[in-house]
Amino acid sequence: MDNSLKKHILVIAQYFYPEQFRINDICTEWVKRGYKVTVITGIPNYPEGKYCEGYGLFKKRKEIYNGMEIIRIPLIPRGNNAIMLALNYLSFVISGFFWKAFTKIKADHVFIFEVSPMTQALPGVWYAKKRKIPCYLYVQDLWPENVEILTGITNKKIIGAIGKMVDYIYARCTRILTTSESFVKSIHDRGVPIDKVEHWPQYAEDFYIPLIEKSIPEIPNDDAFNIIFAGNIGTAQGLDILPKAAELIKEKSDKRIRFNIVGDGRYKNELVSIVESKGLNEMFNFIPKQPATRIPEFMAASDAAFLSLTDSPLFAMTIPAKLQSYMACGIPNIASAAGETEKIINESNSGLCSKPGNAEELAEKIIKLSSKTRDELKQLGINARKYYDTHFDKQMLLDKMDRYFNIEYEVEENSNV
Repeated sequence: MDNSLKKHILVIAQYFYPEQFRINDICTEWVKRGYKVTVITGIPNYPEGKYCEGYGLFKKRKEIYNGMEIIRIPLIPRGNNAIMLALNYLSFVISGFFWKAFTKIKADHVFIFEVSPMTQALPGVWYAKKRKIPCYLYVQDLWPENVEILTGITNKKIIGAIGKMVDYIYARCTRILTTSESFVKSIHDRGVPIDKVEHWPQYAEDFYIPLIEKSIPEIPNDDAFNIIFAGNIGTAQGLDILPKAAELIKEKSDKRIRFNIVGDGRYKNELVSIVESKGLNEMFNFIPKQPATRIPEFMAASDAAFLSLTDSPLFAMTIPAKLQSYMACGIPNIASAAGETEKIINESNSGLCSKPGNAEELAEKIIKLSSKTRDELKQLGINARKYYDTHFDKQMLLDKMDRYFNIEYEVEENSNV
């Protein structure tokens, strides 16, 4: 594509570098493709709940990263309770409102990377309306459904108010992109025209590749069948199923199974306590959060990769970003999940999937997977990477976004004449 046609993209993302989200790589790729990219984000505090070292209200509020400008608007850190989390969400919106009112930035497109909270989309919608430019919303988490499940809030007035905000945002976006096919129907069911919503799956960064089997200090090199989980350790991940499954595996199998849990999050301390209270320490290896670029090394030192989601209709529609990372590394998958995730694992023949919340079935699937030969496991990994290359190729997906940017920019320009 002719670089002279490429424009200035304003990205709204409450979470951004050094926080580890896929939007970091998307923006980097846009810079490589000739776009000017400006990112409006918060002061990094995820997942620890406090400002990352070196950042603060008066530290590194502007930064250049991989050729893009990052502007960090004030926000209250997440903390470790519901009140602080609500203040975190609200503070980003308030700061975004004032930023929108006074900014002199003149962008051509707005791209909103929406993981919870959906509230973060408001500054982007307001800015796009002010500038009369195309606005793209990339939906990772469905609201208000996500609020109901993760917070337990069922008050109809509260959920109704959140629903009205969501509808307000949807109505003011040029195009809504989703990480799963199921999200398309759910958003359409809220009255959004179907031709405005499209499935645009996530890809994995280029460093997620199959590596030759290797040993690393963090994972013992013994006769154990090593299963890795890498990512945020929160309640939505449903990792409470692992100690239950581990107890059953201990009873039913002589095979040594080790769960290597890499990462941090709000649920980690509780998970460690459960493991210790059940006397399962020999089956669990907790590893601190690692740079994303090191994760393929952990995959190469493991026999399979685990992911799980809690049992709910919403999570059945969700595809966790780590699934693409696992598949890109060419490692067999073992999952406790339903819906979209189960469909992908079965279609790709890249591993085994049990029903969410069913520890007994998960234990059986883990025992079955651990009993496979090295060649059988290798083939499952090959299948995973092949499926990834067909469905989640980065260049293919970014080419599609290029077409959106150019077509819809021209339509918006003509409508403003």
